[in-house]
Amino acid sequence: MKREIPRQQSLIVPEIQNPFVHKVHLGYLDMIQVAFMSVTIAPLRLLLVGISLLLAWPLAALAVSFRSKEEQNQPLSGWRNYLLRPIISFLSRCVFFAGGFHHVSVKGVRAPPTEAAVLVTAPHSSYFDALPVVFLDLTSVVAKAGIASAPIFGTLLKFTQPVLVKREDPNSRQNTVKEIQNRAQAGGWPQILIFPEGTCTNRSCLISFKLGAFHPGVPVQPVCLRYPNRLDTVTWTWEGPGVFTLLWLTLCQFNTRLEIEYLPVYTPSEEEKADPKLFANNVRKVMAEALGVPVTDHTYDDCRLMMKARKLNLPMESGLVEFQKLHKKLGISVDDMHTLLEKFSSIDLQGKGVITVSEFSKYLQVPESQSLKDVFAMYDRDGSGSIDFREYVIGLSLISAPVNTDSTISLAFQLFDSSKQGYISEEDLSHILYNSFAMLDVDVAELFKQIDADEDGKITYGEFKAFAEKRPEYAAVFMAYQELKKDDTNGNATTETEGHVKSE
Repeated sequence: MKREIPRQQSLIVPEIQNPFVHKVHLGYLDMIQVAFMSVTIAPLRLLLVGISLLLAWPLAALAVSFRSKEEQNQPLSGWRNYLLRPIISFLSRCVFFAGGFHHVSVKGVRAPPTEAAVLVTAPHSSYFDALPVVFLDLTSVVAKAGIASAPIFGTLLKFTQPVLVKREDPNSRQNTVKEIQNRAQAGGWPQILIFPEGTCTNRSCLISFKLGAFHPGVPVQPVCLRYPNRLDTVTWTWEGPGVFTLLWLTLCQFNTRLEIEYLPVYTPSEEEKADPKLFANNVRKVMAEALGVPVTDHTYDDCRLMMKARKLNLPMESGLVEFQKLHKKLGISVDDMHTLLEKFSSIDLQGKGVITVSEFSKYLQVPESQSLKDVFAMYDRDGSGSIDFREYVIGLSLISAPVNTDSTISLAFQLFDSSKQGYISEEDLSHILYNSFAMLDVDVAELFKQIDADEDGKITYGEFKAFAEKRPEYAAVFMAYQELKKDDTNGNATTETEGHVKSE
C-alpha cells in the first residue's frame, strides 16, 4: 500500500512565492518618454540632485563636528538643531524634489516621541525609502555602521544620530536594544525609524519582521508606505533592474508619488513585552491589514539562498523556501540549507530549478520502478510532476529522514547480505538489485564502487550505513519497495485463499 504523503498546513506554499523579484515593463509610449526625458529633463534633474547634496553635506559635517564625547551621546541641541536642521532638511527634500518626488501624501497623524519612540515602517522596497526619513525632519534610523563612513551620504546619516549596528560585534543586538530603550526613557531624542523587514521586497506582501524594534518593549507607531505610480520605477529587489537603471528611469518620470500613512500607536501588552516575536507578528498583522497585503515567512536568509542558487547556475527563485518557517518546523539551519541546495543542484541536471523523476532515478542510480515513483510522488507535494527545492527539503525531513533509522539500515544490510558473511559482495548487491529494481550489472558495479569506500571489494556495515546517511532518499525507496512486496504477498495469499474456497 502506498504511504500517505505528509501534508502539514503549516508547510503550505506561501501565497506570494517570490517577494524579491521586480520587473519593469515599458510600453512604446514609456520608451518614447524615457528617450525624450533622457536628453532633456533627466540630466538637469541629476545636476540639481548633485548640487543639493553638495550644499547639504558641509552643513551636516559642521553640525556633527567639534563635539565632545559627552555631547556625541546627547541629542543635537542649540544652533546645530534649531538653525542647521531646518536648512539641511530643506536641502535634503530638494534632492528628492529635483528627482521628481514633488508631493508626499500623508494620512493619519504622527505621534510625538513621548508617545512612540520607534516608527516601524514597511514595506521596505527601495533606496527611495530614505524620503520618509527626510520628510520626518531627518529623524534617526537604525543602520549598518559601515554606511557612516560613506562619502557625503555617511555624513548626512551621522546628522540623523543613527543607532549603528556592527554585525561583526556579537553584542551588537543587545547594544542596539539598550540604546533604543535609553533614548525612549531619556526623552529629547528624535524618533527612531526602523524598517523591520531588513531587506527590500516588491511590496506584494510583508515578510518576517526582525525583532530589533520590538525587543525594547516600548510603544511603536506603524508607518505604511505606498508608491501609487502607474509605472513602478522605484522598487529595487534582489532580482530585477539595478540601482542605476531604476534611478535613471525615475528621473525620466514626470512625477513620482509617495504616500505615508501613520497608523495608531501600538502599545505592547505584558505578554508582547515578554515575547518580542509575538509583538512583531501582531504589529505586522495590523500593517498588512492596512496595506491590504498578505504576510509570509520569507526572510533575509531566503535572499542569501537566492544568491547561492544563482552561483549554482539555478534560477534565483529556486532558493526561496520561507527559511524561517522551515527552520522552526523542521529544525534545519542556514548552513544545512546551503548544503542541501548544493545537493539539489547536483541532482537537477538541467538547471531548471526542479527535479524530474528521471533525474531522481539517475541520482539514486536505480531504474524508474514503482517504488521509486511512489517516493517521488510523496516528495512532489503539489502533484506537478517535478520536485522543487522547497519540496525536496520537506521530503527529506518528513519522508526520508524518519525512516532512515538504524533499524531500517540494519534491515536493509541484512537483506543485501544474503550469504550472511557480515559484508555485502558485489554479487549479493547485484542479485538483490536485479530482482528488486531490474538493475543492470554495469549500474550495480558503479553503485558498489561508491559504497565500498576502502575499495576492498566488500561493503561492511559501517560503509553501508555511512552511504545510507549521506543519501537518506534510499531509505524511503527501500521502505516503499518493502511495502509493495508486502502488498503483493498479501494479494497473492488472498487470491490463493479465494481459489481454495471456490474449489471447495
